[in-house]
Amino acid sequence: MRVWQISSFGVDSLEFVERPTPSPEAGEVLVKVRAISFNYRDLLMVKGLYNPNLKLPRIPCSDGVGEVEALGEGVTAWKPGDRVAGIFMQNWLDGPPSAAKCRRALGGDIDGMLAEYVVLKETGLVAIPEHLSFQEAATLPCAAVTAWNALAAGDLKPGGTVLIQGTGGVSIFALQLARLRGARVLGISSSHQKLERAYALGLDAGLNYRENPEWDRWAMDETHGQGVDLVVEVGGVATLPRSLRALRIGGVIAQVGVLSGAADAAPFPVASVLHKQVHLKGIYVGSRQDFEDLNRAITLAVLRPIGENFHWSQAREVLSRMEEGSHFGKLVLTVG
Repeated sequence: MRVWQISSFGVDSLEFVERPTPSPEAGEVLVKVRAISFNYRDLLMVKGLYNPNLKLPRIPCSDGVGEVEALGEGVTAWKPGDRVAGIFMQNWLDGPPSAAKCRRALGGDIDGMLAEYVVLKETGLVAIPEHLSFQEAATLPCAAVTAWNALAAGDLKPGGTVLIQGTGGVSIFALQLARLRGARVLGISSSHQKLERAYALGLDAGLNYRENPEWDRWAMDETHGQGVDLVVEVGGVATLPRSLRALRIGGVIAQVGVLSGAADAAPFPVASVLHKQVHLKGIYVGSRQDFEDLNRAITLAVLRPIGENFHWSQAREVLSRMEEGSHFGKLVLTVG
């Protein structure tokens, strides 16, 4: 089979190579991969910035879907032809996280999905919604589950207000899922064109932060001085101070990303955390049960993910596109 692998760090060093097709052992499933999607984590992994001590070679990408090809001994949950997705952390099936559950993350601790075939545990898979194509379903395992849990952390109610940052995968899923909850969604972007696309998905108000960098003041104005109930925080150290200022007293910041670097860091406003009695919740994807709950909601709403599709021979080019930040929603590769 063919795979993309990290043999040395760097996007241009990503290698397209042949490997033996694996066979499933007891309790395992062989999946023929049909599509994958990239996350910012994958870019950092390929560049050696996520884990400089990553054991190489490593097949990247946590997010992939396909068809069950063969079953190992004792597998009863699946049959050949089933359409499935791998879960991000193969050990986290349900309940709260733990050190043990957070091991065996695809594309990191173990080989990921950027291959023609993968072998995963019987419990490391979920069925994908019937109305979705493989390309659409490939966007779900990391970004959609993360957005789902970010909204859950904020206990977002109908009529509540959520602020999203940018128009990447997690932010667009947060927009779509927040609208399902009856929430009002504010969004910031560096592009008027992207904001227009977000309006078409239900964005209530948008701001170009390159033209008006004080988006925290804008968010306060949009909420009549009260502040938003929830910020889905993807920026990290550079955006967190403004997120805190945009938040209402007792509001929630769901910290899901680290897109900004340490060089962009501003002093951490501890006083704001205290005075506003803020809840800061780190979100690192979620469990198999979270994924299944999300899929039920997607199925009931007939929600369709937003992404741009490419052939998997373009893996290097698509990673470079992610680095530029020029995409909208998810970047998807059709495998084979």
